[in-house]
Amino acid sequence: MSGAVSTDDLVAWIHAFRDAVHQHRDELTRLDSEIGDADHGSNMARGLDAVVAKLDPAPASAPELFKTVGMTLVSSVGGASGPLYGTLFLRMGPALSSDDLDAASLGAALRAGVHGVIARGKAELGDKTMIDALAPAVDAWDAAVGAGAAPVEAARAAAEAAARGRDATEPLVARKGRASYLGERSAGHLDPGATSATLLLEALRDTLAGTE
Repeated sequence: MSGAVSTDDLVAWIHAFRDAVHQHRDELTRLDSEIGDADHGSNMARGLDAVVAKLDPAPASAPELFKTVGMTLVSSVGGASGPLYGTLFLRMGPALSSDDLDAASLGAALRAGVHGVIARGKAELGDKTMIDALAPAVDAWDAAVGAGAAPVEAARAAAEAAARGRDATEPLVARKGRASYLGERSAGHLDPGATSATLLLEALRDTLAGTE
């Protein structure tokens, strides 16, 4: 494929994200044990299992898919992750104009989702949160689209930018969330939310690469 992303592709993305979170569950829990509640891995795995259970049968349209994913995450993931990830997907659906998405329209939906997370969590770039991965990712996606990239190429650029943003959280002092209670002691640790957000973009990259 080169120019279009179908609803089936997006369903496959959610499955791939679930699988990636399960694969990295212990890592996410370890990271969260260092600066949080030690439950990010288990919470995300449980929530995404609930999501995947709701996708059989698969929703008929991309907006319906993202609404189902978002509402399920809000209701089934504990802590801050459920509302934040839920908002990401809930904001993506209304930003879609059709079911067959090109790189620009999927990028616009991702940006709408990230704006929703920013509004919900009141976090900015550099606060040591999932925004440190998501914000650079959507910027890289838009830059790739501007250069004429297909969806899979934009997803590769976004995943690479997310990983760089994740890695850049290690020296930061957290200014939001449970980690902010640690003050200077939060430095020296990767942010678990930025880590799981990178898995989300990498899952999209790998899903679209598999449909080429």
